[in-house]
Amino acid sequence: MDYPFQEQFAKDLASLKEAGTFKEFGTLSGYQGAEVTINGKTFLNFCANNYLGLAGSEMLRKAAHEALDKYGYGTASVPFICGTMNVHKELEQEVSKFLGTEDTILYTSCFDANTGLFETILSEGDAILSDELNHASIIDGVRLCKAERFRYKNSDMSDLESQLQVASGAQVAQVKLPNGTTRPRRILIATDGVFSMDGSTAKLPEIVALAQKYGALVMVDESHASGVLGATGRGSIEALGMTGKIDIITSTFGKALGGASGGFTSGRKEIIDWLRQRSRTSLFSNALAPVIAGTALYTLKNFDTLLAPARATLAENTKYFRAKMEALGFKLGGDGKHPINPVMLMDEKLSALFASKLFALGIYVRSFSYPVVPLGKARIRVQLSAAHTKAQIDTTVAAFTKVGKELGVIILPL
Repeated sequence: MDYPFQEQFAKDLASLKEAGTFKEFGTLSGYQGAEVTINGKTFLNFCANNYLGLAGSEMLRKAAHEALDKYGYGTASVPFICGTMNVHKELEQEVSKFLGTEDTILYTSCFDANTGLFETILSEGDAILSDELNHASIIDGVRLCKAERFRYKNSDMSDLESQLQVASGAQVAQVKLPNGTTRPRRILIATDGVFSMDGSTAKLPEIVALAQKYGALVMVDESHASGVLGATGRGSIEALGMTGKIDIITSTFGKALGGASGGFTSGRKEIIDWLRQRSRTSLFSNALAPVIAGTALYTLKNFDTLLAPARATLAENTKYFRAKMEALGFKLGGDGKHPINPVMLMDEKLSALFASKLFALGIYVRSFSYPVVPLGKARIRVQLSAAHTKAQIDTTVAAFTKVGKELGVIILPL
């Protein structure tokens, strides 16, 4: 049946395919892991956020069954009505303990944590400074708030300071609130801890120093860092010696800390209390499913005792993969400290073709192109897991080599 603008939508979709930016969706059967099954065929999986290999693990499946039996399937309510269970409060306390913060509020995802943050704590007349490569959830959250917006170049501290000078030197000294009262202007700097498309770590010590100089708050999204970076896996904040110096931390249970879903905001008590009162993505969404909360609680309580070996394996796998790929002449993004390792191909069509040829060889990776990354910056984002074996990494490197030679991306001596 025809409908208004059908032909326009069809043309828009066709243009994506022509540009090499159309996204295909693979459907997995069975568990998420180092190997996955798609349409009856087994693939080596190098594109999941399953950094510690927990998503399909027997350990977490058992913990989830126990949580399901104890707490049931869902809450059927938002947190402030009757959706908050003991397991939610225990998990909030465990997150705060894990990160060394004062308090924590749970969300159904880190996307909800970010979109429910900025409009809640910032008003018209305030200012927010956001890194240009921040995650889409931060970008959308910033768009929802009425604060004056500044975007600084990725990890460019000179540019950040220049914009802080403008923000702090503005004529707005007092912000008028809807209830008629006033308060001093708030300034907030927002950044990813690890930039998800690049695998690079934010310059948190420099950001904190600038925040202190100009009287700003600092917010860090640790989604790709929690459980991965730092001496004990507490994230980029721990890795860079900034524990206790960040005002607001958001992160997820959907990557290294389990792989299901759920997110949180953690930090200064007064800010968290205010979020409980006013954050719309908490007030108007069902509470986090108790089976996920219970499993995340198990992960955090046993993180130091059970997952240290996995963290060591993950670091070894990352180093091993990068060394082999760089020796072959591939250009890799990232700073080498994180299991996100983008293979930079720059051209959208080339990147899409490269990924499809790898898929034909049994390697499941994804081409990332505009609008996920800037035009002319297409790449294949390879993500290592503790679940990967050296043999699986070798097989993947061999496939990259074969396709790279075929498409002229690398030239090896005869």
